[in-house]
Amino acid sequence: MNKLRIIALTAVLFSCIQLFAADYNASVFGIKSNGTTLNTTAIQKAIDFIHEKGGGHLHFYVGRYLTGTIELKSNVHVVLHEGAILVGSTNIYDYNIETPNTAFVYAKNADNISITGRGVIDGQGREVAYSLTDQVHKGIITDELKYDRPARRRPKGIYFRECKNVKIEEITIKNAAEWVQVYDQCENLEINKITVDSKAFWNNDGLDIVDCKNVLVANSFIDSSDDAICFKSHDATKMCENVEVRNCVARSSANGIKFGTVTSGGYKNFKIVNNKVYDTYRSAIAILTSDGGVIENIFVDSLFAYNTGNAIFLRIGERWGKRGVGSLNDITIQNMYAEISATKPDAGYPYEGPVEDLPRNISPASIVGLPGHDITNVTLKNVEIVYPGGGNKAYAYRGTKPADLDGIPEMADRYPEFSQWKELPAWGFYVRHVKNLTFENVTLRAKEKDYRPSVVFDDVKGAALKSVEYDFLGKGKKLVKYKSTGIIQK
Repeated sequence: MNKLRIIALTAVLFSCIQLFAADYNASVFGIKSNGTTLNTTAIQKAIDFIHEKGGGHLHFYVGRYLTGTIELKSNVHVVLHEGAILVGSTNIYDYNIETPNTAFVYAKNADNISITGRGVIDGQGREVAYSLTDQVHKGIITDELKYDRPARRRPKGIYFRECKNVKIEEITIKNAAEWVQVYDQCENLEINKITVDSKAFWNNDGLDIVDCKNVLVANSFIDSSDDAICFKSHDATKMCENVEVRNCVARSSANGIKFGTVTSGGYKNFKIVNNKVYDTYRSAIAILTSDGGVIENIFVDSLFAYNTGNAIFLRIGERWGKRGVGSLNDITIQNMYAEISATKPDAGYPYEGPVEDLPRNISPASIVGLPGHDITNVTLKNVEIVYPGGGNKAYAYRGTKPADLDGIPEMADRYPEFSQWKELPAWGFYVRHVKNLTFENVTLRAKEKDYRPSVVFDDVKGAALKSVEYDFLGKGKKLVKYKSTGIIQK
């Protein structure tokens, strides 16, 4: 059965279940909306009671409901009406910090659950993170500090693990202490019309989909200080599969839409359709397998990126050698427009991406495999990327002679980022260790002179170039082919 039909039928069934579920007002359970009473026990009692009664809706109306960790149970549907705010306690001990995945709203092995309405989940993440850091400094809590940031016990906004038939709709989620929302090994997941506004602290991924099946993310706005929409695979025996992301807007001080990391199992059967990325520090779309995972059948259509650091980054790596090298196959990116910034795209946001990997001129889009592990069957069709140009060899230089190109390190074990090689020898596209590549109606524009050629192919085995336009002001070559065969230009 078509995956969209599966999601649609699941949504209809889910709606029918919700329609006949009982309704409970939060106040019945003594839950206070004054913003100062800690409601953790009362809210959990309400959820447990509704679960034990076979399910129903727990309604929160206008007010501020202060709470620590709450655990959602099967057949319980939280409804946050407009004006209702679930407010996270700023005391780290009000969270489930002894569990592997600390969270404000938590669920495990729960079926038929939802959080809907026009209300807000506010994690007060910066204050929570400071509370945790203070306890670590005082020696009361043991937690690894990285750059004075606790590594493990910061609560996520939402963490659902191994849940089925999950719906998140219309709510606003803000100010998480760590990743904003994580759906891990869930099935039949629908996220629709939500707003994420989380620039409260480091590692604020807006949305993490981990090893999930049958997922629809639609009509949502995500503004986060780390990767906005991120797909991960933490289990080598699992995969993220049958996923659609449609009609979303994303802003990030990292990547807009990213596959990885971690990529242990992999990803297959994705549709990323009609989305926008803006003011994003790293790549608009990054598809990466650096931990042994398989990526296949990824379709990206109508992606529009404005003021971003990089347009496209496809990469095979090998960070953890014991897992072996993954594969990246059958990638289509079409009807894409991107404008690359000459300056820092996320300048002025609360948590900017780091100034790193200098000196370098503006990096090109990149498709980079490894020797003996080609990225295969990549199609770019109707793609336009506008660069600032201005590459200056007096600032940073990478030539195109054999010694120059051979001198570019593979960096197989490096954390994958488009800027990891510092200076690259092209301003438009750098393609290395790739087999069966198609560029059709691809336009690359540079606004100012650049010393580098438009495109460099290094170890490309079969490429069809049709209606490719290189609009630049420099004196360099349009296309440099090195150790490449079967390049057909029309």
